[in-house]
Order: sequence, then structure tokens, then C-alpha cells
Amino acid sequence: MSETNTAASEVAAPHRYTAVMAADIEARWQDFWDAEGTYEAPNPNGDLAGDPALVAKPKKFVMDMFPYPSGAGLHVGHPLGYIATDVFARFQRMTGHNVLHTLGFDAFGLPAEQHAVQTGEHPRITTEAAINNMKSQLRRLGLGHDKRRSFATIDPDYYKWTQWIFLQIFNSWYDTEAQQARPIAELVAQFESGERAVPGTRAWSELSAVERADLLSEYRLAYASDAPVNWCPGLGTVLANEEVTADGRSERGNFPVFKAKLRQWNMRITAYADRLLDDLTELDWPEAIKLQQRNWIGRSEGARVDFPIDGERITVFTTRPDTLFGATYMVLAPEHPLVEKFTPDAWPEGTHDVWTGGHATPAEAVAAYRAQAASKSDVERQAEAKDKTGVFIGSYATNPVNGEQVPVFIADYVLMGYGTGAIMAVPAGDQRDFEFARAFELPIHCIVEPTDGRGTDTSTWENAFASYDAKIINSTGEGVSLDGLGVAEAKARITEWLAGQGIGEGTVNFRLRDWLFSRQRYWGEPFPIVYDEDGIAHSLPESMLPLELPEVEDYSPRTFDPDDANTSPETPLSRNEDWVDVTLDLGDGRGPRKYRRETNTMPNWAGSCWYELRYLDPHNDRKLVDPAIEQYWMGPREGMPHGGVDLYVGGAEHAVLHLLYARFWSKVLFDLGHVSSPEPFHKLFNQGMIQAFVYRDSRGIAVPAAEVEERDGAYYYQGEKVSRLLGKMGKSLKNAVTPDEIAAEYGADTLRLYEMAMGPLDVSRPWDTRAVVGQFRLLQRLWRNVVDESTGALTVTDTEADEDTLRALHKAIDGVRQDLEGLRFNTAIAKVTELNNHLTKTGGSVPRPVAESLVLLIAPLAPHIAEELWRKLGHTDSVVHQDFPVADPAYAVDEAVTCVVQIKGKVKARLEVSPSISDAELEKVALADEKVVAALAGAGIRKVIVRAPKLVNIVTA
Repeated sequence: MSETNTAASEVAAPHRYTAVMAADIEARWQDFWDAEGTYEAPNPNGDLAGDPALVAKPKKFVMDMFPYPSGAGLHVGHPLGYIATDVFARFQRMTGHNVLHTLGFDAFGLPAEQHAVQTGEHPRITTEAAINNMKSQLRRLGLGHDKRRSFATIDPDYYKWTQWIFLQIFNSWYDTEAQQARPIAELVAQFESGERAVPGTRAWSELSAVERADLLSEYRLAYASDAPVNWCPGLGTVLANEEVTADGRSERGNFPVFKAKLRQWNMRITAYADRLLDDLTELDWPEAIKLQQRNWIGRSEGARVDFPIDGERITVFTTRPDTLFGATYMVLAPEHPLVEKFTPDAWPEGTHDVWTGGHATPAEAVAAYRAQAASKSDVERQAEAKDKTGVFIGSYATNPVNGEQVPVFIADYVLMGYGTGAIMAVPAGDQRDFEFARAFELPIHCIVEPTDGRGTDTSTWENAFASYDAKIINSTGEGVSLDGLGVAEAKARITEWLAGQGIGEGTVNFRLRDWLFSRQRYWGEPFPIVYDEDGIAHSLPESMLPLELPEVEDYSPRTFDPDDANTSPETPLSRNEDWVDVTLDLGDGRGPRKYRRETNTMPNWAGSCWYELRYLDPHNDRKLVDPAIEQYWMGPREGMPHGGVDLYVGGAEHAVLHLLYARFWSKVLFDLGHVSSPEPFHKLFNQGMIQAFVYRDSRGIAVPAAEVEERDGAYYYQGEKVSRLLGKMGKSLKNAVTPDEIAAEYGADTLRLYEMAMGPLDVSRPWDTRAVVGQFRLLQRLWRNVVDESTGALTVTDTEADEDTLRALHKAIDGVRQDLEGLRFNTAIAKVTELNNHLTKTGGSVPRPVAESLVLLIAPLAPHIAEELWRKLGHTDSVVHQDFPVADPAYAVDEAVTCVVQIKGKVKARLEVSPSISDAELEKVALADEKVVAALAGAGIRKVIVRAPKLVNIVTA
């Protein structure tokens, strides 16, 4: 429509629902909601106290995954989940629930720090500006958040409690007998009393302060240790395994990552591996996410076996101890701490040339191979298709079951992150070992009888033979024989024998590694830890929290040549000596003493490990959370045995990192009695992604999508043909559409409806700006069904609705109710549209009860227009807390449904029957139908299958 025609239309219909009107309506109601505190959720210890009606209300805690406030602002893909949770939360309010729904900001992030490094501007300034911009964009969408409960992780009042939780973890140990965390003071008491023996020959009282600290560090749930880490010189920091891409580069910045040994803080998440696995069963999560967590934790049962070497031993973990007689060599991870110890000065006599890698000494060979392995990611090292590489370290170990001397190698396909970092290699039964043995001319012993006809002569084999069903052969040694046994029986017998010999035992192993918790950055939570002159770590007392970040002149960790692995971290905090070196009285009775602060900071995951708890009680400066409040919102209840948030919506990309870490923190806090819920999130829903077309020129560079023209099925930018591919939406891809643009052109309610109507919430879908107008027209028709566009007067009447309209209404109510409860927002909108179209087609005025029900139906989806129409319909209270309509069963079902009658799979008749007809009655009606009788033509009936009310299938003899 031209601008002239549009202007003329608006003069003729001055009360038409337009973008200008939508903007006015939306701004007014957003102001109203803020002023009235419409979305404020009362807590049980204050607002709910003494109000039986509120106490009796069921509760619903609805959450989005923490957003990171980007300086680029939001594009239309970002609010998809936020709108969905808002719709669900609004529906829950209207069905009688006390709903907690709010949004905070995960604000310690690398982008803000990188900006600070480049510009010298404090990361807090840019982060707070980004938060304010995001708040403005989200407010425009009409999201019903309880703003009193919002916060950012960079607020000292918030990270005070992040630091406090760290100290609870630091001052705890995991009691494997009780299967829970306990205060470290209880462990100290056990050592002091002798209830628990101190390793070695000395008593606790005989240990020095440093020795005591080292011993406790072996138990603490948060501990510092020298361990292999992922060192990224280009970023100047270490990274968790999850922050390294499959090709061995940093997730942020795409820099090379190397293995290095550094002293870092770790979280002993491995202590909770079994509980993290077991408790997944009771969570209402997508099975795909549960599977990812199970795979990441990686539980496997097997045996620990000791291989003697030079008067000591190398311990391996194997899931197949029944194949011990087939172990012909050993492999250590290149980083294994025993490699240097067992690497002699010279090659032993008879060493094969292929084992040495061409090096003159074992030390040279090991050093060269370690450098080579350090440049590869774990994924690269374990790739099945790659050539097998390794070097002999110059020593032999003894196979404990047959006394054979087996050479010890290092090879990159063995990782320190799994098992003990050492394997017994059984080339006959493992393809990687088989390929390695072939490459290094190592023996291959057949110890499982092949069932594929290949025979037992391994020199003729082309690959390994692995079987859990075949019989064990060639496996008899001094004191034990496995010959003729099945795998399960052989595993049990050899494990029992190993334990009896004191050289092994049955055990469980996990792929999960302890969580690397240090970062060499400025922009993160400072550790509430100081070190005394002996290097012993001490926790700050709670009275000294929060420990705030100091000012520094340079925000960057020292970075290095990205390819230089021979470097080590230097943190920004370490350069502020006035902050680092302090004299403190820690309240431990020793008075003021000199200490040195920890100069690493916590990873950006720390703040998101517990933020659901802060939403509950955001202004509590005395406790992490009031127990009554936590119990009310998150405590276990029927159907939720582990408690947690009622609905948590976010991307599937957080399947392992955030979700696993948050679960770990929740379990520690639960064990220590701080919370009643051992799980943070009961129901998890992963929303899909809004995608957009990316257009690229002949150089592969993205061009502005908004300026691309389509001609004859091809796409052109400034006259040049460009390619088109569906992908992510983003500023760098020049295809981002902001919610502000759409809200300005159509209104926020239209944007909300379009995003919810695009398809199922858990499926990715392409953005199409041209299609947005369809939802705008729905709202215009809705408006016209209630308001006269010329006069602005109500058009509804106080007459009774006819039966067709009542049926349309109650079917819509029934369907929309079920769809909103099941997060099927696209089909809910379709049902509202169908009802609205029915009212439009009748041509007359809409009965008031029908109009009011229609407004209530669309209120969770398009709250601004619903508020406006509700007010125009004569109501003085907000639509937000109105009761959602309830369908009358008499009208919610069809008067009749069509039943298909099949004979031999072919349709022979269609019957109009009652939707409540029974199977027996439907069978009787079908067999009496004239068309069915004719089609049977006297044939005998063998079976009648009835699926009332829609199907009868007759099988003839």
C-alpha cells in the first residue's frame, strides 16, 4: 500500500490497530506494569506470611539460561527463549500459580576484557552499558520479569556469595563412606584422634604445617595442584577441556592450545561422578542431553592391575582384565609422571630400530615425542584413522599373570585424562593396539577364540578380533587359568585372583576429570584465598567478603606468540603489588600476619553455577538464601524428588559445561545443609535457533542481507551475483535483524506472536521478515472484533453466542490450554487464529463473553493488546492475573467424528459417529452399515480391530 493510500486509510479508520498505536499501547502498559509491580512474586517468609490465599497457591519457578550482555545488543534470534518462558509464565499466573520469573546477567566475560585490553577502558563500564542496552531491548518485548530480583554476576553483593560458596567447597572433603561432602574440620578431627590413619608412619601431631596442608589438599573439594593443563599462549591463560575445540584450539580467539604442567585451582567434581550419573534418571530433561552428560562422565567397570617395573609398579585400568594374557606391551600417556623415572640413559641391548624414532637415547626420543604430542588436541590424538605413533622409553615391565617382559612405550593415543594414563596393550582384541603392534613389530597373542573363521594364527589377521561372547584361550599361568571360560566368568576369576595377589582389584573408572577452575585474567571473581610465608593456602573469613577486584593499569594477561608452548602465565592481578601483598588478621588466633593473595581469578562459569538461588532471595546479605524461601521455590515435592527449577529453557550447547557444573555445586551445597534441593533444574527444555540466510560474494565475504535482491531465482548485491546459505544470525554475518526494528514496524506483540508461531519451540527455523505481517494482521482482526476502527467504540454485544460459536470457543480454550502447558506455542496461536477467523466470518457483533475469553486466550502471547482490550471491555484490573478460561466439555468435543471402516486395508465406508462411542457399539454400527455388508459379500470375518471413534479394520477369513 502506498504512503498516500495508507494515510487515507488511517483518516477513514483513525482507531485502526497500527504500528503507531501498538507502540503507544505497549509503552503505556510497560510503564503500568513497572509502577504496579505486576510481576513481583511474593516470598513465603514475608509477602506470603499471614495470607492463606497466597500460601495455598501452587508455585512455579520459570527460568531462562543466563544471558551474556553483548555490546552488539540483541538480534531477533536471542529473545526466542525469553519470549517462550514469558508466555509460559503468564499462562501459569492465569492458572492460579505464584510465578517467579526474572532475568539476570552473566557479566564476567572475555569479550569485555578483550575490549578493555584494546582500549584501556574498564570492563565494568562496557559491561554495564551493554546490560542497560539489553534491559531496554527486553523491556520493549513486554517480558513479565520480577525486576526486584535481577542482578549481574559482576555486582560485589552477588559475587560475595560466589566467593562464599567457593570457600564452602574449599573447606569440604568428600566422605566416600557417607557418600557426601563434609566440613574439612571433621577430617582434621579424625586425623587428630587417630580414627583415620595418616598415610605413612607418622601421626598427625608429628606433621609440619606444610605437610598437613599438603595432606588435606588431597581431600579438599577445591584444591591447587601441579597438573597437566590446556595452556593457550595466545590468550595468556589456561582453559578447561570443554573450552578447547576438537582441533586443539581455543574456543574464543581460535588460538593453538598446548599441554603444560602448571599449578592451578581445581574442583573435585569427580567425587560426585556416580551421583551426577544416577540423579539424571529423575530429571525431566531431553534424553539427548542426558546422554551427553552420561558420555562425558563416562563410567566404566573393570579392574586396576599393577605391572612391576624396576622394583616399583605401573598401574593400569582395564575394562577387559580377562585379556591380561594377551598384553604384549604397555603404553603411557606422554604426560605420565613416571615416564622420566623409567627412562634410562641408554637404549637396552636388542632395542628395535623402529622403537627409537631414530634418536640416540631414550631421553631424546621421549623429549621429542612429548613436544610433538603437546601440539595436538585430545580429539586429534584419539582419531581412529590417523597413523599410530610412539616411542619406546627404554624400559620393560612384567606382565603379572605370565611373567613376560613387555616393552613400555609412550604414545599420544593414550591420555592422562582417562583411567591412570597407562594401558596394557592387547593387540589381538583392540584395533588401535593392533595397528600400533603392526607398526612397531610387536607380538600379537590370540587369547579369545575367533568365531569368524580367521583361526588363531595372528600373523594372518588383517584386524583385531573383539568379542564379548567368545571363549578365552591361551590364558593359563602360575596359579590361574581362564581357558574355556566366557568373558564374564573370566573377568570375575582374574579380578579375584589379582586381588588375592595384592596386585589389582575390581574398580570403576570415569572419563570425567576434575574441573580446572583457574583463569589468568583480570575480569573475574577474585579467589578469597591468601598464602602465608610457607605457601599454605588460607581462606578469608566471611567478614572480609566480598573481596573486590582492585584497579590495575593493564587489564591483559601477558600473552605470547600463539605457537610458543614454552611459556607460562602472568596475570594482571599479579602486577598490583599493593593488593597482592597484605597484612591481615584472619581471626584464627595468630594475629596480623603477612600474606600474598591468589592472583588468578575464577572462570566465567562460576557465577552461573548458582544464580537460580540468588533469584529466590536477591537482597539477603546475611545468608546465601533463606531456607524457607529455598524450600518453597525449589524443594523436593511429588514428581520432583530432587527439587529444582520447574522449567529451565536454554540452548543445547550448554549440555555439559554449565549444566554439569551447576549440578555439582548444588550437590555440595545440599550435602552441607545449605539447600534442600540436590539438583538445580528439574525440567529442562532446549529451544531451537532462529536462523537467517547468509549471502556471500565471490570472495566468500558476507554482504548485507537487507540489500540483496532476488531476480529469477538468483540473488544479487549491487549487481553482483551472490550465494545464499541458511545459517546463524549475527552482526558479523551481516544478516542480523534487531527486535527494535520489528517492534518499530509492527509492534512487540506482533514480534512475540511471530517468533512463537514460526514452528515447534525445540526446532530451528529460518527468519523471514516478510512473513511477520501475517501475525500483525491477526492482531488487527482481533482488534476489529472488539473495537470499531472508525469510532473507537466497543462492538461487542451482550447477546448469547450461537452454538457454532460456543463450540469454536470451547474447542479453542481446550486446545490452547493444552498447548500452552506443553510449550506448543505455534499450535496455540493457530487455534486462537482459527477462533478469531470464525468470529470475523460471522459478520456480526461478537458476544461479550466470547470476546473476553478470546482476549484472555491471547493474553500470554500478546500481553499489551490484551491489556488494552481488557480495559476497553470495562475491566479495571490487569489481565495478567485473570483466570484463564476453562472449556465446557459439552462444547469442547465435536458432535460427531468421521470413522473410517477398512476391509483388507482398503476404505469401504465412512461413518459419522459420536466421539464418545464405545468399541463394542462402533463395531456393531460398522458391521450393520450397508456399504460394509455389500463389500463383505458374505465373506467370513476372522477379526475386527476397533479404535473408537475413528477406525474399524475388518480382517476377513
